[in-house]
Amino acid sequence: MSHVLVGGELVVALSGGVGGAKLALGLSRILPAEELLVVANTGDDFEHLGLTICPDIDTLTYALAGLDNPATGWGRRDETWSFMETIATLGGADWFRLGDRDLALHVERTRRLGAGQSLSQITADVCRRLGVGPRVLPMSDDRVRTRVRSESGWIDFQDYFVRQQCRPVVQQLAFTGAADARPQPEVMAALAGGNVRAVVICPSNPFISIEPILAVPGLRAALDNCGAPVVAVSPIVDGRAVKGPTAKMMQELGLPVSSASVAARYGDLLDGYVVDAGDAGGIRAKLHVTSTLMTTLEDREALAREVLGFADRLR
Repeated sequence: MSHVLVGGELVVALSGGVGGAKLALGLSRILPAEELLVVANTGDDFEHLGLTICPDIDTLTYALAGLDNPATGWGRRDETWSFMETIATLGGADWFRLGDRDLALHVERTRRLGAGQSLSQITADVCRRLGVGPRVLPMSDDRVRTRVRSESGWIDFQDYFVRQQCRPVVQQLAFTGAADARPQPEVMAALAGGNVRAVVICPSNPFISIEPILAVPGLRAALDNCGAPVVAVSPIVDGRAVKGPTAKMMQELGLPVSSASVAARYGDLLDGYVVDAGDAGGIRAKLHVTSTLMTTLEDREALAREVLGFADRLR
């Protein structure tokens, strides 16, 4: 399907990690670099082995740089693991796997944060050095941390997600620090600039990837008032989550595992919603039905074209 490319306008994409990075890559391949701004979730960030780890920013950066590991969806390709093997030998925490190449980024980021640079500055410089064209910005330079309440109490998100492999039953989620966090100023300026073509909510987990972004004061209102259609892509295909714990979380939070449930979470923020053919029931937003499963690079580009074409029609 072809669509008219509206020159010089900005597409703002909200993204978590693996699923979001696939669509962000598709968008990056059909748009000029200066016309794409990706806002990354930082609620997953945590401190580990004395290092600041930013999983969603790094997954996006590696995907856009062509350095991502296609087998896992996270980390770098052609990775080696000497550091983790040695840490395990020494009795250190080896439950969160940091490859040798990946480790360099965390060490350098932690050093620069300690020297007073902002996460935005560091991310921009890393992207430039790795050949990433579009802007990738954190939702905030302030500390926000997703926490999960299970039957055994509150735990950090990465403890739940990686160390305990999503086994605990999720009773509640909280975004510690979000209420006091300031939205990233370049993101706010872009949204207020009157030049936004579309806001794309990538097919990321709504609870742990997109809602932390929307929890930063002022961001949801800025998206709502930017004058462009807000279009989300459902992370649910045929009643199942493509990747990660989305479906399990929905069940545990008492929600039907459906695209309609995800649309309801976003509520009146959405102008349009992109779903797979089997998932179109019970949704009040304007719908576009297409194949949303992204297994190949061509799939990523094709979905990006469909999403932008749909957004342009909504204008």
